[in-house]
Amino acid sequence: MIKICLVGYGYWGPNLLRNFNALDNCKVTVVCDSRKERLDIVLKNYPDTIVTKKFDDAFQYDFDAVIVATPVYSHFEIAEKALKNGKHVLIEKPMASSLSQCEELISLAEKKGLSLMVDHTFLYTGAVRKIKELLSSDFIGKIRYIDSTRINLGLFQPDINVLWDLGPHDISIVNYITNTKPLAVNAIGVSHTNNGIENIAYLNLFFENNVIAHFHCSWSSPVKIRKFLIGGDKKMIVWDDMEPTEKVKVYDTGYEHKSDEDKRRILVDYRTGDIYVPKVSATEALSLMAKDFIKSITDKIKPVSNAENGLLVVKILEAADKSIKNKGKEILL
Repeated sequence: MIKICLVGYGYWGPNLLRNFNALDNCKVTVVCDSRKERLDIVLKNYPDTIVTKKFDDAFQYDFDAVIVATPVYSHFEIAEKALKNGKHVLIEKPMASSLSQCEELISLAEKKGLSLMVDHTFLYTGAVRKIKELLSSDFIGKIRYIDSTRINLGLFQPDINVLWDLGPHDISIVNYITNTKPLAVNAIGVSHTNNGIENIAYLNLFFENNVIAHFHCSWSSPVKIRKFLIGGDKKMIVWDDMEPTEKVKVYDTGYEHKSDEDKRRILVDYRTGDIYVPKVSATEALSLMAKDFIKSITDKIKPVSNAENGLLVVKILEAADKSIKNKGKEILL
């Protein structure tokens, strides 16, 4: 039985507590939050749980792992303290506030022989797992581009911009499904709140073989859109996460081009075929993520949403910030 201390009981904390307590081989025994009213909610729903307002006070109790579900600026301090005290660690995305902090946590976990994982929940969704399967089988051919839109009238964060808030979802997905690292980054963004924190941003990742990934993130849209397009040289995939059913569709659509003899015109042949709707698992992604974390502890295996993916996400976000501050300058990774 793996005993867990959950630090942070805000927006995501209740979901984490519910899913980990639903597993047979683990239990959240301690919950930390600085707000008494949040701890009162924990006790109302889970009366046998130990609660404390200070993380330091939690170490007097028995637990094996720590889940960090607090604001980004506090991730490193809490995770470092947990690792130094011999606890396995799961951190909400993004992993930390800087690349150097991520590297330090990974080094510490390796020295201690502890599991360190980042909760990129979307990697466990049925849609992403199906897309990964399709790409691994060469079903759509070689990837040419990826286009992601994640926008809504969202919660303006006081400490991180929209890329750091929404971007980790789709950046981690691209890292996972392509299993390749981008060569360079550029980004532009704007703040409409006069605090220097961008609420709208556009990010491009450049890969080998002319492959490009584009991300549009916004807290300022009147409509909520969660759409992901992957163009292959055989077929194209559209994942619309707002669809209640048939979230993933594969289009037997594409194009081929060639230059004519005078090299001044491009001749394009378009192809339109059938639409294939693969079956997608409806299992709750957070439940699979929780199982993966516990398995990484009990079986000492590398989880799907591993620390290296978390580090790469932060590396890209840090480079994107640098690009934004330099008016979209390309930053090599």
